[in-house]
Amino acid sequence: MTDKLRVLVRVDLDCAKAQVAAQGHVTSKSVHGLYAVMKRANSLTADMALELDMTRARIEPDALEELRACSRSHHLPARVDPLQSDYRLSILAPETAALAASATQAA
Repeated sequence: MTDKLRVLVRVDLDCAKAQVAAQGHVTSKSVHGLYAVMKRANSLTADMALELDMTRARIEPDALEELRACSRSHHLPARVDPLQSDYRLSILAPETAALAASATQAA
């Protein structure tokens, strides 16, 4: 896996959903690039549901906690989004994906 952060965005405007899939290394610095992508995707249509798929990324604990704080507050940091738009953000983190996969296999 590379240290370079790569992002793929899938958008379904009819269902007002977007998935932001990250690969590479997510650090407390590179997470700002994800914020910019999430802000852009959220601006496409009203009440957009955003899923941040981190299952193929290496994410530093500080960066993951920042993203989880955004998910809990429904806002990006004020320095990124001064208007404090509402975000319906869910995060699929590597450990979350492992838990979901083992729960699916157990069922």
